[in-house]
Parts: sequence; C-alpha cells; structure tokens
Amino acid sequence: MAAIYLVRHAIAGERGPKYPNDDLRPLTREGKSRMRAVVAGFRTLEPGLDVILTSPLVRAEGTARILQAGLKGETPMEICEELRPDNDPEDVVVALSRFKKAASVALVGHEPDLGQLAAWLIGAAEPILFKKGGICRIDVTALPPKPPGRLIWHATPKMLRGLA
Repeated sequence: MAAIYLVRHAIAGERGPKYPNDDLRPLTREGKSRMRAVVAGFRTLEPGLDVILTSPLVRAEGTARILQAGLKGETPMEICEELRPDNDPEDVVVALSRFKKAASVALVGHEPDLGQLAAWLIGAAEPILFKKGGICRIDVTALPPKPPGRLIWHATPKMLRGLA
C-alpha cells in the first residue's frame, strides 16, 4: 500500500506584464504564510513522506520547499517535469515508477492537472477541484499506481490550517 498526497501550489503572483514568463511567477507573501500554516496542520496527520516531487515552476517549487521545511527538512525533494502544467496523468504515473519502494509520496503541482490526476487515480469521471494550498490523500496498492485508488481525504487549506 502507498499513499499519494496531491498538493496544489500556494497563492502566487498574478499573471500579467509583471511576470511575462508564467513559469517564473513566485508565491506571494500571503501565499507563503498561509502555506506554512497549511503544512503545520498537515504535519499533525503524520504523513511520513518518503519523497516530495514538484513541478519545476517557481510557485510549485516554492510550495514544495515550504512543505519540506515544515516537515523538518528531512524529506528529499525532486523536480518532476511530468508535473508541469498540461501533462497527462499517465505521464505522472510513469514518473512514479522510479519510487516503487516509497510508502508515501507528495506531488506538488497545478490545477486543472492535479484534479485530473486525482480523478484518474480513483477512476472518477470528473476532475476533483483543488484550492490553492489544498491537499488530498489517495491510497493505491503500489507505485506506480493503477486505478482504482481510494480517496482517503480531500482538505481545503482552511481545514488544514485549522488542524495546526
């Protein structure tokens, strides 16, 4: 059995002329602060992560670093190109094949991709919506996962901050 935690990046700067390259939009001060509180709540659930995989986009990587730091910096983090926006869920599954021995993995990414991946993992017809900083846990029999996995919980950032 393995647990997959899907984590949407925290609040980032607005799209527009200030960030002509969308890949480089950073987290806002508020986004960082709220995500630290989300991670404090998430930590109470004792996720025991073996690895954090993150999209290479600045806002996702920043979120992954906050997650890593909030879990005492002991969880290794890797950039995962398959978590870049507009990738197919099956591409992410192929990437997970490198972590067959992991019992718990966090994937930090973007909407609508995470919602589509969650749906693919549990065999749902419609994507699951994630708020910025939201997290869900899906249990699968093994990595790489094969549907259907089981949605254990899906929490908004407000819910997770409330656990802190």
